[in-house]
Amino acid sequence: MSKVISAHSVSVDGYITGRDPRAGHGLGDGGTLFDWYFTGDTPSQAFDGFTLSAASAPLFDTLATRVGAIVAGRTTFEDSDRFGGASPVPGTHVVVLSHERIEVSDRQTLVTTGIEDAIATAPTLAGGKDVSLMGGGVLTSALAAGLVDEIVLHQVPVLLGAGRPFFRELPSHIRLDLLNAVPAPGVTHLHYAVRH
Repeated sequence: MSKVISAHSVSVDGYITGRDPRAGHGLGDGGTLFDWYFTGDTPSQAFDGFTLSAASAPLFDTLATRVGAIVAGRTTFEDSDRFGGASPVPGTHVVVLSHERIEVSDRQTLVTTGIEDAIATAPTLAGGKDVSLMGGGVLTSALAAGLVDEIVLHQVPVLLGAGRPFFRELPSHIRLDLLNAVPAPGVTHLHYAVRH
């Protein structure tokens, strides 16, 4: 059975973008959140061109190969130039969650009826693999609905001061259990299970 996970690079003050994110410039001035993808000497086995640290590479590649489908919110989708009609993770299908009808490619599926339906659609497309959530709004909605199994914070040692927050207001506390913490150059990987 597919698990629902979310793994994001995040600043110490909780942002997943810097100031002024927009189409063609999805991270705003927060590009430093992804420096750790390219500053190591270990090539990723999942993403061409990524050279991670020896500590980050196995964790990153394991997470990437677990994913068979992605649920992305419309803001993330638009700011990422619609993922070029494909997916940000090679070999995966994207479910785009939007309140309005928008055009998507044949490798993408549009859902306009809410987070529950988007997450219910994704496992069939995932081919037995896990479903990953992209974007703070999608994650917050899925957490509020009790649909998230794991959260991975790739915490980068920077205070961005502004941008899009990873977590938005939730209706109640959500308890997490730390599964793994991996310090690495330029990032600390914190892997949590969500208590249900």
